[in-house]
Amino acid sequence: MDTRKVLIAEDDASVRKAVQRVLELESYEVTAVNDGQAALEALTKSRFDLAVLDVMMPFADGLTVCREARFRGVDTPILLLTARVEVGDRVAGLDAGADDYLVKPFVVDELLARCRALLRRNATATSSAVLRVGDLTLNSLTRQAHRGERELQLTKTEFDLLELLMQQPGAVVSRETIYETIWGYNFETSSKSLDVYIGYLRRKTEEEGESRMVYTIRGVGYTVKEK
Repeated sequence: MDTRKVLIAEDDASVRKAVQRVLELESYEVTAVNDGQAALEALTKSRFDLAVLDVMMPFADGLTVCREARFRGVDTPILLLTARVEVGDRVAGLDAGADDYLVKPFVVDELLARCRALLRRNATATSSAVLRVGDLTLNSLTRQAHRGERELQLTKTEFDLLELLMQQPGAVVSRETIYETIWGYNFETSSKSLDVYIGYLRRKTEEEGESRMVYTIRGVGYTVKEK
């Protein structure tokens, strides 16, 4: 298996070195820079499997780097590190083109889990753009899903959840796997939020009286299959 290449951009030397050391211990090939301008240049010139960017950096902040990188056609998954906890700040990061965010101070295990989740999502999208189960189709590149000819209007989380389930049709995906893959960390598997999203998917995939595709396997997890 090829070594995954990760870019770290963080102006705090102690945080940058700590994150670099942790990722290298997990066998990632790490390139570390200390400002936004250097991060943008690296993303533009080299191919990375993942970028971990601090929001507050000199020369160009993380949001600016995200927006400019996406404008230049860079599709590398981006994880933002931010000390800001307000919802508006996190939404701004996602709107700028980031794929996920992590609030400082963070636990190392959560950082690694979020990195793994982003790498898995990207690998799946690259290797198999179009997923099909019966008349349910999903395109990972265009981020469109259809039931027959009808396009499904899905939120980002709904799309990611459906994509995960459709990657292994008929296989049961555990709640723990879903939480780590979609939300980046297995921290609230006893909550009802996942059940709520499953309900949203069922409603949207069965909106015009179509047969059920999303099933609950009680005590285990969920699956997508034809009846």
